[in-house]
Amino acid sequence: MTAAIETRDSVPPARLWETGRHAVGLMSGTSLDGVDAALLRTDGETWVETGAALPLPYEAGFRAELHGLLGCEDRAAPAMRRIEEALTRRHAEAVKALLARAGLPAEEVGLIGFHGQTLAHDPARRLTLQLGDGAALARLCGIPVVADFRAADVAAGGQGAPFAPLYHAALASGLERPLAVLNLGGVGNVTWLGEGPHDILAFDTGPGNALLDDWAARHTGEAVDRDGALAAAGRVDEAALAALMADDYFVVPPPKSLDREDFDPAPVARLSAADGAATLTAFTAASVAAALPHLAAPPRRWLVTGGGRRNPSLMTRLREALGAPVEPVEAVGWNGDALEAQAFAYLAVRSLLGLPLSLPTTTGVPRPTTGGVLHEA
Repeated sequence: MTAAIETRDSVPPARLWETGRHAVGLMSGTSLDGVDAALLRTDGETWVETGAALPLPYEAGFRAELHGLLGCEDRAAPAMRRIEEALTRRHAEAVKALLARAGLPAEEVGLIGFHGQTLAHDPARRLTLQLGDGAALARLCGIPVVADFRAADVAAGGQGAPFAPLYHAALASGLERPLAVLNLGGVGNVTWLGEGPHDILAFDTGPGNALLDDWAARHTGEAVDRDGALAAAGRVDEAALAALMADDYFVVPPPKSLDREDFDPAPVARLSAADGAATLTAFTAASVAAALPHLAAPPRRWLVTGGGRRNPSLMTRLREALGAPVEPVEAVGWNGDALEAQAFAYLAVRSLLGLPLSLPTTTGVPRPTTGGVLHEA
């Protein structure tokens, strides 16, 4: 369970990041709802100072185009190239809007961490594909960009996900442990932090919001089950829930990761809109509870980030299923809307310093592994 994290003592001094400089992190998650952008200052290890953040939502038509590319692996396809260019432009717009909000000139930003949009993720085939042109983003913003964070991990035999745990550990250094940080974006993932400073375990738990979002869009025209209202009006179909939970993924020990499209919602297809939403909400909560046997000790507290924390029906289900306090990350002063974007600013700095981005206990990679590709402005 314990993994040693390299420190700056092993990094040549000439390559050290100037910790007073700003980095921008950009994240477009599997929920496909838009770009989150955030400013951060950090030494790439334990010192973190967060700054301004903002979302740039995708318009419905562009979100539909991205959804249509899910699972596509051909980067040379004309549609892929066109949408990649549009996606990169939107990320550049997010950077410029963020700097305008912060009153910060681009010259004071040393680095951008650009995750891109995951379209396909299959570590068993050493495949992970994130859409986004790092070189073009560097030109558009006039700021160096680190992109392609996951490829080195997957190439080395890791799962390539989850990738925010080292940032969670840096943020949580003063909090009581064991602690779980649960991210409920399109896919759910957990970071478990034990009593020791390097006791860390992370893996994808199951569906986050993706199945529920797709269900809501199909049945109501809304992109999400807003405030969990649709689920609250329905009843859980226990047979359908049991069929969903019969997936072997939940008993496989970590490390393990998922693609957004890995679960088939067929068991709820016959249900009403409300009952389907209730059952899919219960499925997400049950999949998180199924992670408990894989943890070395039960968390004393669960901190929830991602869009799922805004769904009262889901948060209620989690509290019932986990037997411990479940709170949004704002309870400890974190910004749940910016957390993943901040993580990729942090990881971009670590990449620049040659520090690990993933560990055997976070992705199953054989040894602590750095990654990312630097594109100069």
